[in-house]
Amino acid sequence: MPRIAYVNGRYVPHRDASVHIEDRGYQFADGVYEVCEISRGYIIDMPGHLDRLDRSLRELSIGWPVSRKALEMILGEVVRRNRVRDGLVYLQVTRGVARRDHVFPPASVRPALVVTAKSTDPAVSARRAEAGVSVITVPDNRWERVDIKTVGLLPNVLARQKAREAGAYEAWFVGTDGKVTEGSSTNAWIVSQDGRLVTRPAEHGILRGITRGTVIKVAEQLGLKIEERAFTVEEAKAAREAFITSATSIVLPVVSIDGAAVANGHPGSVALSLRAAFFDVAEKCLA
Repeated sequence: MPRIAYVNGRYVPHRDASVHIEDRGYQFADGVYEVCEISRGYIIDMPGHLDRLDRSLRELSIGWPVSRKALEMILGEVVRRNRVRDGLVYLQVTRGVARRDHVFPPASVRPALVVTAKSTDPAVSARRAEAGVSVITVPDNRWERVDIKTVGLLPNVLARQKAREAGAYEAWFVGTDGKVTEGSSTNAWIVSQDGRLVTRPAEHGILRGITRGTVIKVAEQLGLKIEERAFTVEEAKAAREAFITSATSIVLPVVSIDGAAVANGHPGSVALSLRAAFFDVAEKCLA
């Protein structure tokens, strides 16, 4: 069955989907995006993702391309038309199409909206969680407003490619203070030797991950103690456990950092318990 995309009011074959060459997302990375997991036909944590989308749009002074209710319907329709039971739905909003100029276009230029969906195999992620993943560390060279989920992801792309070339799954950005900020597309966590979950505060320097927020709720229900603070690479290597979270991976145990094994080099029980309980707590919206 051919894939279907939504582009500015039309559902079109994925192979024919296109935007104008002067779309500001293409010209300036002047846009934002969100990715939601689809599990068993449900869009996971959609309200949280749309709340974050609203914040990103406001921070960049971009209007909503359609109403929130209409966007919810479009997301569900794209998922249904692509017959995705397990996978991802991606949405992108840019400032729109206008003559290339650094300043904002006139108010008459409408924001542009693209939505796509694709199937993924949950068994692949499950096997990855069972084995654990490796991460490397790289200097954090991004702009300061990483709290906005913009499409300007070149530093993230380069970091993730460096991880791939090193045989690792993810790259953790490290600030000049030697402390981990976040991954190229994930939030970073450790479990301290006294059993506390440690993750960097989301007020500044990292993206407020929606999955991160749900994992905090899961941890609270499991009676785990959470400490929101920065941690160093050395502390992470000496931790009882380490793991990453994102909409595309939920919870993935980290078993090595820069080639050094974390604990015994195997997935830890805390990360696996958080992963197992995740969907009991996450918000599920039927597509």
